[in-house]
Amino acid sequence: MRYFTPGPVHHRLGLVCLGVGMQHGALPPVGPRTLDHHVAVVISGGRGWCTDPGAPQGPRHEVVAPALLWLTPGVRHHFGAGPGRGWDESFVDFTGSAVTAYTELGCIEPDRPLVPLTDAEPARAAIARVARAARPGNPLLEVEAAAAVHELLVALRRARADTTSGGAPVLEALARDAFRPLSVADHAARQGMTPATLRAAVRRSAGCSPKDYLLGIRLGRAKELLTATDLPVATVARRVGYDDAAYFSRLFTRRVGTPPVRFRAIQSRTVPGGYAGRVPDPDRPPILSRGRDAAPHRRPPAARTTAPDHR
Repeated sequence: MRYFTPGPVHHRLGLVCLGVGMQHGALPPVGPRTLDHHVAVVISGGRGWCTDPGAPQGPRHEVVAPALLWLTPGVRHHFGAGPGRGWDESFVDFTGSAVTAYTELGCIEPDRPLVPLTDAEPARAAIARVARAARPGNPLLEVEAAAAVHELLVALRRARADTTSGGAPVLEALARDAFRPLSVADHAARQGMTPATLRAAVRRSAGCSPKDYLLGIRLGRAKELLTATDLPVATVARRVGYDDAAYFSRLFTRRVGTPPVRFRAIQSRTVPGGYAGRVPDPDRPPILSRGRDAAPHRRPPAARTTAPDHR
């Protein structure tokens, strides 16, 4: 276990890591106790128990790996590994102003102290990065640890057992039809759902409403078209699902902070040969050379001693 004391500048990062631990076996029970910060406890192997938050003397609930225990500020908690082999446990203590946003997005769930996971390995990998950052003399300890906490919250969100199976198809269907001029009710009908059921599914999976989820996809594509093409704004609006160009411009300006024409003037640039029609594989991005050097070695041209041949 390692504990950190980030400074005021580090707190402005939004999330700071206060401690990290990785341990296993028949560990002693934790609590009853109350903390003033958040802790994500990832159980990757074995089993144990926990009590209801705020009721440490209440009934015990079985914890079976892979699972997540959320410990929230000001709430009394009590948990422990089971008898015999115990469990594999890793944890991160954290706090910061970004906690509120992550909670609104559904990445932190104060009302669910015990969350089943489909896979604990991505979360353990993020916690391991915090542990590696804690090497003696690391000048970037707090920054690396903070970055890993952000990754941890995303990894835990992806691994939640209640959303992984049903959430992805719903979001994939919305993304596939995002540029069609459909209302939320239309999208729900296409998926055989009521609007309320669709809103609940998207909120659970993406932490936002269907309207905001679609808006993010549409505006992202609009930015690409404004940057990479000379299409009129009205055409861009239609391409991303808005028949009313004026409404699209107002929406774009309100969300992006600048009108579409101004965004194009700032961002656009001419690329020789044009932009690619698809996103390249991030594991094999296009580069000048895949040899030892990033750029090809070029021999400088020899000095001319005779007139050039124009044949």
